[in-house]
Order: sequence, then C-alpha cells, then structure tokens
Amino acid sequence: MVDEVLISLKRIIRAIDLHSKQLVNKYGITGPQALVLKRIIYYKKVPSGILARDVNLSHATVTSILDRLEKHHYIMRTPALDDKRKVLIEATDDAIKIFKNAPPLLQEEFISAFHKLEPWEQTLMLSTLQRVGTMMDAKNIPVSPLLET
Repeated sequence: MVDEVLISLKRIIRAIDLHSKQLVNKYGITGPQALVLKRIIYYKKVPSGILARDVNLSHATVTSILDRLEKHHYIMRTPALDDKRKVLIEATDDAIKIFKNAPPLLQEEFISAFHKLEPWEQTLMLSTLQRVGTMMDAKNIPVSPLLET
C-alpha cells in the first residue's frame, strides 16, 4: 500500500510540473506570473500591495514577478491620478490575449473539482493532506496556494 501512496504523490508532483512547463513553453510565463496577471486583469488597475494579499505572496515576491512581467510587456505601471506616489499595475493587450486563449490554471481546475465534493470528502482530503505534509516534515515550510514546482 505504501507504494501506491508514493506513486500517487509522484503523480501529483508530475501533474504540477507538467502544467508549469506547459505554461512556460506555450505562453512564456510561470504559474505565479499567470496567477498575478490574472488578478491584474480582474482588477483592471491595482496597487501591488492588494495583489500580494490576493495571491498570498510576499510584497517582495510580487514585485519580482511584476518586474519579469514588465520585461515581457505584459503589464504597465502608472502613477495613480489621486496620489502620484501610488503606482497602479495594469495588464497590456498582449497579456489579455494570452488569457483569452489559455487553459485554466491548474489550481482553478482543482478548486472546481474540490467544490463538487461532499463536505465530508473535503474535510477528509484536507485532513489527509495535512497529515502527508507533516509526515514529509513540511509543516514549517512557508507556502502559498499556488500549484507550481
């Protein structure tokens, strides 16, 4: 039975890895970049602090992601009209085109499937995954809800 558990863990890791590689190969962006970009498109114009909170990443990490997205011409930074010290992030037309054709992010597919489970199944899955994380001594590793390797 332990072999079946390990195989299942490897399948999960492999699915995340393949999805991440597909995003990079097909669209030139990583999972975290895609998640941040999707939130920018949702808001139209948004300060980076709100983005960081929404995607559950540190402000420094979001700033680094924004720098890379800006290099690819996927975002623009513009001063807010009401306060020139405040910078708003907005997606370019190129970024919007990517998301019109892109498949859903892996975590979106998972969330959709998860919500279709009965509440007791959701609780069981959470409990089991928390136990697996503890068994792998991963309880002190900081993580965000992004599915990427």
